[in-house]
Amino acid sequence: MQNAADGVHLICYSQGGLVCRGILSTLPDHNVHSFISLSAPQAGQYGDTDYLKYLFPQFVKSNLFHVCYTAVGQKISICNYWNDPHHRDMYINSSDYLALLNNERPNPNSTAWKQNFLRIKKLVLIGGPDDGVITPWQSSQFGFYDDNETVVEMKNQKVFLMDLFGLKTLSARGDLALCSVEGVAHIFWHSNETYFSALHQNRHFCYSDSASMENP
Repeated sequence: MQNAADGVHLICYSQGGLVCRGILSTLPDHNVHSFISLSAPQAGQYGDTDYLKYLFPQFVKSNLFHVCYTAVGQKISICNYWNDPHHRDMYINSSDYLALLNNERPNPNSTAWKQNFLRIKKLVLIGGPDDGVITPWQSSQFGFYDDNETVVEMKNQKVFLMDLFGLKTLSARGDLALCSVEGVAHIFWHSNETYFSALHQNRHFCYSDSASMENP
């Protein structure tokens, strides 16, 4: 990054998308031009997937909060972004990663983190309905469940409406793009060359709500 005078493009997959967002928020002098989030649980995770059953065979989504929202649970990666829509207060008060990164819980670094994140020139959010792991899949585009487990799209989420960490600003700048692709399972997003070629050549996969997608 330091040797790239014109900046760099950063593509991060799955859980790594949240790690990268943390880096962009806490690095004051980064030179990332485009941040491409590839099927990452940006708004959190809440679902009975095979991955969850592997990690917690004795738990289902409805009772995992008993583990995740504890000091010990927060040492487990998935619990850092486990977002139970039926226990929002516990999530906000217990999450040591996602709630802080989203500025949903006050912290002394929130203003600086927002400024750092907004150094990027473009945010591209990629996901799709056949992912099978990210739940709901719209989390990859900052959509998430309400307390009825109905998906609320990004633009109606509090983090967007209140511009808690910069999403609304990016949208107003025309620097926020959403790409939705059917037929891609989670494990193939980063390894299927056919998909990458199709995404590059077919701009209809992506749209920007306030500007055309010239250079995603």
